[in-house]
Amino acid sequence: MNKIPGQEMTSNIKKLLVTESLSQQGRALIAARGDIAMIEFPNMISAEDFDALLRSQAPVHGVALGATRFGERELEASQDMRVVARIGVGFDAIDVPALSKRKVPLMTAGTANSPSVAEQALFMMLTLAKRGAELHALVKTGAWATRLGLLPFDLFGKTVLIVGFGRIGTRTAKRCLAMEMNVEVYDPYVPAAAIEAAGCKPVSDLDAALPNADFVSLHCPKTAETTGLFDASRLSKMKPTAYLINTARGGIVVEQALYEALLAGKLAGAGLDVFEQEPPPHGHKLFDLPNVIIAPHVAGVTREALDRMGEQTARNMLSVLDGDPIRANVVNQDVLS
Repeated sequence: MNKIPGQEMTSNIKKLLVTESLSQQGRALIAARGDIAMIEFPNMISAEDFDALLRSQAPVHGVALGATRFGERELEASQDMRVVARIGVGFDAIDVPALSKRKVPLMTAGTANSPSVAEQALFMMLTLAKRGAELHALVKTGAWATRLGLLPFDLFGKTVLIVGFGRIGTRTAKRCLAMEMNVEVYDPYVPAAAIEAAGCKPVSDLDAALPNADFVSLHCPKTAETTGLFDASRLSKMKPTAYLINTARGGIVVEQALYEALLAGKLAGAGLDVFEQEPPPHGHKLFDLPNVIIAPHVAGVTREALDRMGEQTARNMLSVLDGDPIRANVVNQDVLS
């Protein structure tokens, strides 16, 4: 049993707050436990209302979060927090040091949504290469005769540079290899041998690799190191026929710089599932560009992914309350000892 310091049970009944998006599979696992009380809260709850809910329900022993922020204030309000779980894999809205200070594990859904995000990245590459949106509009507007001026192209033989080779990046690479693409990978935290073993080419210098890529697909977490990673300077290193795909996090790409590069013809197009501000403001500049395809941050929330993430989130929380946390899904490994 992997006990977490300071996590000894003080009551037979433990209280879990879960966002309304938790899947039925996850709810069923929790409901089957006679020692757990489950309280639901809205996905878009305000910080003030969430704080009030925590205080009214305290002591609260675990939370399953969507996009809700969580940090020192929420830890204080809950009084006896044992585990914070994300129904997903991103955690930029969570104050990890605050959790670690109190020996509270932050857990993510592991590989539950990685196939879905990898599929979305490939879908965006294909949609851009095959000019899906443009040709669709061409037929509907009666411009059939102009179709040869918008010729699609193949992914076959093209080079994709994958930035970040974790759960999602590795799956994206597999799908790109199946399309017979040349797959290069930049991830300074993954050994070159592991990248080579996956059939890909490791690159150690991101800037040096960019001019060779037909597609750049981002799969790194948003951290202090990666925020603004693709700014004007870095985008300028991509060739004008290249495409940028971001299904990771808004803020990794500087949107103003991307807009200017696209407008000036220094970049061929982009596929964006995430934005610096979510939802993005109405009338965002990028929306008017014909070579940009967009989605509302749903790459990882397919029907199947929601089911998998909900179930994994429930298992994550219960594992901590049972004193045997699923270590592979703990972000702040320093709390495990």
